[in-house]
Amino acid sequence: MDVISREDLEFLLFDWLDVTSLARLDRFSGQTAEDYRAILDLGERIARDAFLPAYKIGDREEPRLTEDGRVLVQPRIADAVRACLDAGLQLATVDAEHGGLQLPATVATAVTANMMAANIAASGFAMLSTGNARVLTSFGTPAQIEAFAAPQFAGKALGTMCLSEPDAGSSLGDIVTRATPDGDDAFGRRYRLAGRKMWISGGGQDIVGNTIHLVLAKIPGADGRLPPGAKANSLFVVPTVLPETLGGARNDVVVAGLNHKMGYRGIPNCLLNFGEGGEGALGWLVGEAGDGMRIMFQMMNEARINVGLGAAALAYRGYLQSRAYAAERRQGRPLGRKAEGAPVPILQHPDVRRMVLAQKAIAEGALALCLYSAKLVDLAEHGGDESERTRAKALLDLLTPVTKTWPSEMGLVANHHAIQIHGGYGYTRDFDLEQIYRDNRLNPIHEGTTGIQALDLLGRKMLFDGFRSFDVFLEEVRATAAEAAKIEGLGPFAAILLGEARRIEALARAEARSEDPARALANATPFLFAFGHLAVGWLWLDMALTAASSDGDDPVRRGKGVACRYFYEYEMPMIAAWLAPLGSRSDLTARVEESLL
Repeated sequence: MDVISREDLEFLLFDWLDVTSLARLDRFSGQTAEDYRAILDLGERIARDAFLPAYKIGDREEPRLTEDGRVLVQPRIADAVRACLDAGLQLATVDAEHGGLQLPATVATAVTANMMAANIAASGFAMLSTGNARVLTSFGTPAQIEAFAAPQFAGKALGTMCLSEPDAGSSLGDIVTRATPDGDDAFGRRYRLAGRKMWISGGGQDIVGNTIHLVLAKIPGADGRLPPGAKANSLFVVPTVLPETLGGARNDVVVAGLNHKMGYRGIPNCLLNFGEGGEGALGWLVGEAGDGMRIMFQMMNEARINVGLGAAALAYRGYLQSRAYAAERRQGRPLGRKAEGAPVPILQHPDVRRMVLAQKAIAEGALALCLYSAKLVDLAEHGGDESERTRAKALLDLLTPVTKTWPSEMGLVANHHAIQIHGGYGYTRDFDLEQIYRDNRLNPIHEGTTGIQALDLLGRKMLFDGFRSFDVFLEEVRATAAEAAKIEGLGPFAAILLGEARRIEALARAEARSEDPARALANATPFLFAFGHLAVGWLWLDMALTAASSDGDDPVRRGKGVACRYFYEYEMPMIAAWLAPLGSRSDLTARVEESLL
């Protein structure tokens, strides 16, 4: 069974997003649909033959920490990751000058979706490493690129991001990892790092010979104290194994423990100690001192889109499994049929159809949101002129917290329906769904919790941005609605979309005039849910427009129309409920006494 429908991917990429139009841009010049389909084929084969067979065993047999500090990854997981690296899939979007294929992020995202659906834990190794190496090629010196990015491109090293600490969590201004200057060498300004990093995925893998860490730390001032705040953070590249020119010895980086998670069990999640030996782990400054947060936002934003993609992929896999089960499982009889009749497939029961439709609308809508955001990445970085790049960047900035969060939260709703359709079988380990749900539950926390994303959206991206990005978004929404209003059957949905957009705009602009932003931001999470539904509703209407442009009897296109109708009849009404606390100017969560909780 497919983990993601190839027919749906073809519709999304070639019909809806018109990905081949990106070949007009210099970076993708000469690329064809055949090129894109070839790498989709390769990704599907790796997902099917390497990732999927390792799915359940990687969950049962978690990584182990040996007495000498090595982390042993389940061998089938390790083989799957090596198959991905050997196939060169980590090179999909990499510049040609670094040996990459220089493909659009839109296409690479579709390829990654299959591997995430097949084995979300195994997919994490290459995903993190690609982001790590891209940071180095964007901000590192030529020597750093050659020593630390090139091995990752070649599949000889894997990368991590080391931000959180045991006592700081997501409050990165409070990190205390110390970077003490240690002179200069061929790789740049050298430092000795001492501190602990927590929740480091892939931190101690034994799949390939080296792990390259990107580490946030603070450089002490003249008085020896660490400066306060996130703006004092600097970024360092810290390899587990030092370059051959420095002797090739192990660096002072130690896995101090493993976190045992409810999901994503195939990839180790580590507590790392830097400088445990006393002198400090060797690391090199990337970019300028104090510029660590700005630099790392490149990788964090990429990772946020990928977290959303993983959630969409797991929602999609659960949807396909429950739809197939509902078509085969016979139980009960339709209303009005005599009891002596033969049991029918449960897909004939209206409530089961409701749950399948809910999954379809969520899974396909979430995947569309992630692919649309990936196309914005392509246009923001490589658009044909400054106007196109600026517009794409504005939309991408606004939608990144939504792309991370909506699939993560709503994907769990889809997986909930999938388990419900399976009944008791759904929560047994004989079926995949209980593991899919456990895996997906991590995504609302990965790369910034839902609450953090909500504050980013309502606060930084709207109230404190003068609504510049939001205005661009509204222009796109209105353009889609205007086109849909011309199509029979889509006009009512266009009216609903415009009405909900006006509702959100009015409330947000009213909050911008408020003298009490804390009250508004206390309700940021339900606002994010409402905005996410608006954004996905817009994309569903846009997809329905594309589907309506064909007169053929294509099940994929007809299915888009049905899912769009479901979303507007069942999901869009939820926006009003989520916005109610803002509309009533509720200050309950901002003001309630802690003793009453």
